[in-house]
Amino acid sequence: MEHNHDTETSAEVLVIERIFDAPRELVWKAWTDPEHLVKWWGPKNFTAPVAKIDLRVGGKYLYCMRSPEGQDFWSTGTYREIVPPERLVCTDSFADADGNVVPASHYGMGDDFPLELQVTITFEEHERGTRMTLNHVGIPAGQMRDMTGAGWNQSFDKLAESLHH
Repeated sequence: MEHNHDTETSAEVLVIERIFDAPRELVWKAWTDPEHLVKWWGPKNFTAPVAKIDLRVGGKYLYCMRSPEGQDFWSTGTYREIVPPERLVCTDSFADADGNVVPASHYGMGDDFPLELQVTITFEEHERGTRMTLNHVGIPAGQMRDMTGAGWNQSFDKLAESLHH
């Protein structure tokens, strides 16, 4: 059974906490193993045809999520902190297919979206499995933040499902 809890801490920080009925090492692997990540990355009805992960401090990731209409949205970032299986900290930016950072306007979004955000994911032992907390820092308040939160929550629904297959 999954629990969903959004916490408003400030306009610029999106915090999502989930309890997954799975061991912490498995939830960690879902974030750090490309074969696991492609099973759940992206909102409902999106697929993830590409996930490249260089899991080391200073290493980069490059993910692609594909909309039901076939539009690809690429993202990239650099790992800043890696503490298996407790904590991941990385930057987060929109990208092109080659991994070059691009502005949100590249995908038809507003110019007020920062080029680089920061994501921190913590994984804690919990009586029913794993408590995962995501902190996504830098998202402009309003529609973009709401859409980002909805996208993460739909992805985490898929993550919960993928942990049992």
